[in-house]
Amino acid sequence: MRAISRKGIYALSSLAKSFGVVLLQIISGKRNTSYYGTYENLSILEYAFELWLEGQGMEFIDPSLDDSTSSCKLLQCLQVALLCVQENPVDRPSMLEVSSMLKNEMEAIRLPKRPAFSIKKNEKHEDGSSQQEKFSINDASFTQMAPR
Repeated sequence: MRAISRKGIYALSSLAKSFGVVLLQIISGKRNTSYYGTYENLSILEYAFELWLEGQGMEFIDPSLDDSTSSCKLLQCLQVALLCVQENPVDRPSMLEVSSMLKNEMEAIRLPKRPAFSIKKNEKHEDGSSQQEKFSINDASFTQMAPR
């Protein structure tokens, strides 16, 4: 068996991430370039994860795709897509695993973590303070911008 380099693993996991984003767009009918949620401040990845986490995944699904027999399959697609967009490339499934999950060849699908490129606001603590947990935020700043 041929070993895959670290660079190769990252490239393959990027493929899974891209597939996950496209799958989220297909099952929701929503654009990746817009914001969603009550305050329209969530990316499609964050919005899908929040609804899935709250047990309201069907609110994310395009109503035209849902019929009495496909709800469970659509929720499974949502969960697979969320696995594909995980922050850590090691946590993302391979495309072979994705195929198996979508064909129901795997008995159990693991639970996704918070997706890449999201900001989670935690509940207020007992002392009244609140904390914000950042995921994939580039805190770099530019002091001066000049063309080359």
